[in-house]
Amino acid sequence: MALWPSRPEDSENPHVVTMLGKPGCHLCDDALAVIARVCADLGARYEVRDITVADDEEKEEYWDKIPVVFVDGEQHDFWRVDERRLRDALR
Repeated sequence: MALWPSRPEDSENPHVVTMLGKPGCHLCDDALAVIARVCADLGARYEVRDITVADDEEKEEYWDKIPVVFVDGEQHDFWRVDERRLRDALR
């Protein structure tokens, strides 16, 4: 999974959404679609990290929960992303 573009240059939204997932994961694909849509609407930045290349500690903590979504480094959701809840966190 690749890192995605930064927020638009003219955006003042300081938030960063990080999704920890893995290639071929349908829940990750669904979560990423929600994240991309919400971040585009609100001007927030998002990135995707591949758990298969994460350190052992992250693998142990999050493997059973992917996709795991963080907002500004704090765990926000796992397995599914609630669009309204994510929007509220980024405002």
